[in-house]
Amino acid sequence: LMSQPFLPPDNADPGVRVQRRGKSDLPFFLVMSGLSASFVLLILLLLAADLMFTSFADFREALLKPEIRAAFRLTILSCSVAAMMSLWVGTPLGYLLSRYRFPGRWLVDTLVDIPVVLPPLVLGLSLLILFHLPVGGAKGWQLENWLRDDVGFPVTYRWPAVILAQFSVACAFAVRTMRVTFDQISPRAEDVARTLGCTRGQAFLQIALPQAWRGMIAAGTIAWARALGEFGPILVFAGATRMKTEVLSTSVFLELSIGNLDAAVAVSLLMVLMAVAVLLVLRAIGMRLTA
Repeated sequence: LMSQPFLPPDNADPGVRVQRRGKSDLPFFLVMSGLSASFVLLILLLLAADLMFTSFADFREALLKPEIRAAFRLTILSCSVAAMMSLWVGTPLGYLLSRYRFPGRWLVDTLVDIPVVLPPLVLGLSLLILFHLPVGGAKGWQLENWLRDDVGFPVTYRWPAVILAQFSVACAFAVRTMRVTFDQISPRAEDVARTLGCTRGQAFLQIALPQAWRGMIAAGTIAWARALGEFGPILVFAGATRMKTEVLSTSVFLELSIGNLDAAVAVSLLMVLMAVAVLLVLRAIGMRLTA
């Protein structure tokens, strides 16, 4: 009752009723709409500038280049794998951070946010040092040597480095999304299931996880989109070798470096279309599941 606005009764003084009805909400909506429209207008102007700069012939010519087609295939593959890995790791980690208070929880919570706030080039350099450069002196431990010689699966400056660089950033967003999802789900049903004989694992798989499907779709979408736009860590850790480690984000950089602005803009528009298509498809799936 206290949260309801005060409304003068019908038998109140007519001056009070006239004063209340005379106040207009127009200034409020004008200010809020103006501030909101500024950002939306900026996005529309950016897209319009790209569309007006290039032509359909330039767009088609750029997409027919074998380097761009190879980068497109690698982008689809790497973003999908990175999104699935992020969802596979982010779901249990988000659940633990949401449900339990364990020693060192604050430290884990802080570490998860580091890829979000860390400069991309620093993250790529850290991955390069971890895998490729010696640690502990000239003859120190090199993870890349062990992966190449003993496992037979080299990583640095190859396509696995692209996926790992994308996963390092996208997983942090997936963890945050899943934690918020589980925060909004009441643990009461899981507690009741455990009193009826379910283990923690059964309660998670049979009670919590089915209720979190909307958050999982959102986390997968955010992780895929974030992996699509990743550039700095990929450039440092995987390189930008054409037909080998080139993705669409590095294609824009390579085309700009040789002065081919038309192709760079065409690839940028392709990335925008891919991001919009993924968002629309996943939202349609979510609406269908809700229905």
